[in-house]
Amino acid sequence: MAATTETTAGTAPEQNPVERLREAFNRLGSQQKIVFMVAIAALVAVVVGAILWSRQPDWKVLFSNLTEKDGGSIAAILEQQNIPHRYSNSGALLVPSERVHEVRLKLASQGLPRGGMVGFELMENQKFGVSQFAEQVNYQRGLEGELARTIQSIGSVQSARVHLAIPKPSVFVREEQKPTASVMLNLYPGRTLDGGQIAGITHLVSSSVPQLPASNVTVLDQSGALLSQLKSKLTEAGLDPTQIKYVRDVENSIIKRIEEILSPMLGNDNFKVQVAADIDFSQTEQTAESYRPNNTPESTSIRSQQNNETASVNQAAGGVPGALTNQPPVPATAPLTQPATGATPGQPAKPGDLQGKIDAAGVTAPLNAAGQPISTSKNATINYELDKTIRHTKQGMGNIRRLSAAVVVNHRKDVDKTGKPLTKPLPDAEMKQINELVREAMGYTKERGDTLSVANAPFTATDKTENELPIWKDPESVSYAKDLFKYLLIAAIVAFLYLKVIQPSLKTMFPPRQEGEKHAGEAAGGGSGLGGIFGGGAGSGEDGGEDGATQVHIDQYAVKIQKARDFAEKDSKAVANIIKDWMGVNGN
Repeated sequence: MAATTETTAGTAPEQNPVERLREAFNRLGSQQKIVFMVAIAALVAVVVGAILWSRQPDWKVLFSNLTEKDGGSIAAILEQQNIPHRYSNSGALLVPSERVHEVRLKLASQGLPRGGMVGFELMENQKFGVSQFAEQVNYQRGLEGELARTIQSIGSVQSARVHLAIPKPSVFVREEQKPTASVMLNLYPGRTLDGGQIAGITHLVSSSVPQLPASNVTVLDQSGALLSQLKSKLTEAGLDPTQIKYVRDVENSIIKRIEEILSPMLGNDNFKVQVAADIDFSQTEQTAESYRPNNTPESTSIRSQQNNETASVNQAAGGVPGALTNQPPVPATAPLTQPATGATPGQPAKPGDLQGKIDAAGVTAPLNAAGQPISTSKNATINYELDKTIRHTKQGMGNIRRLSAAVVVNHRKDVDKTGKPLTKPLPDAEMKQINELVREAMGYTKERGDTLSVANAPFTATDKTENELPIWKDPESVSYAKDLFKYLLIAAIVAFLYLKVIQPSLKTMFPPRQEGEKHAGEAAGGGSGLGGIFGGGAGSGEDGGEDGATQVHIDQYAVKIQKARDFAEKDSKAVANIIKDWMGVNGN
């Protein structure tokens, strides 16, 4: 116990970590203390700010160009649902990027934003007992709103308003009036509408209103220019975007054929080709009917034939009117050249046989009943067919009326005897060959009036300028550069505070131990006991000096643990006294 007490008295009590920090902080001067505290506070503030800044949500535009009414309604809904939002300098409503689509769907289910106009939702809240006039007005307002929403879906249109003038129906045709419409467009800056888009808007409105002709639709822009007049002028001039595109396609196809045949010979950068095509878009229909006479008997054909033959007997009336006069005359007794019908030639006629007959024009009569003279007439009418040809010709549109092509060929590159680069014109035989190839590739036709010009000239070297924006003007690159600059600035501030302020102060607060002091401390508390192993004040035995000397050179934790175990096995009572002494010191 005496030895233990003596050892405890010679060992300084272990200090509390707070007291050690206080002692180390007191080693700094007054100015160093202020600088150290400011540096620590700044370092903490920078680290905390960087963490909060990195956790900030990425804001994206939810809606832009909102009206005050829609903006207030949307903001109220967002506040009710605890959705973070804010407004940008341009007035756009911003929400976190990961919730943009969710918020848009929720607002769309509630009919927001309405865009400052109403549609057919007016008809959903009709009051009982509303008049017919009010119903008609609400229907017209809803139709105007729906048309304006549809027109706003066009990319170049920022906003639109539609005004309809629908007259009352009349039972009198003379007093009937057609509806009219006016469309006011507000276009985005720098954007315009072509004739096809204006015609599309006009037909959209005219097709949505019953009995509204397209000519009664007026379209204006925000500057007051009459766009519908531009549409009509283009239509009257016959300009069709589809036709213009067809001309470009024809020209490009011919240019491609010429380039494909010249590229293997000259190279891609040693020639230029341009083609102008004159296309006929007129559409003609022709109907012809021609007749040809039938001159040859073989080619004649009878359409119709009519024969007319008549015969009449002229009798002169004579005698006294009466019964005897009306009696037929007595048959003649003079012989006739024609034998009687039924009589045999060479034999006398019998009394009952006819003495003769007449057969003309389908009339058969006995000759003894016919008087003299007899008159006959024949008429024949024949109608012949004529050759008739009906030809209906319809010429297709899009025919090529004329082609004009121009080809420029670069001089051939070569080097002189000194090795200096130079250019030489192509020989005439090669130019003639190129001319013939281009003629065949373009489908040259002399009767059509096609022209071709092939020239050989040196090309001037030009600097190729990229159409893309430089990297320092690209918005994405600028955004990335700003973020990288922020991170680098934060890292530079943290490094400066630590290396220039905090680290020198820490060296002053915790100076490194000298080599002599380190050996002396280890020798004083050394030995093979627990005090020499763990820095305590207990050491005993003659082997303590040897063990202490060895401890100076061997400073490993495993070796110390092994020595403590060996010492505890050799002298357990001494270990118990040392631990009891330590507990007494901690208890005091």
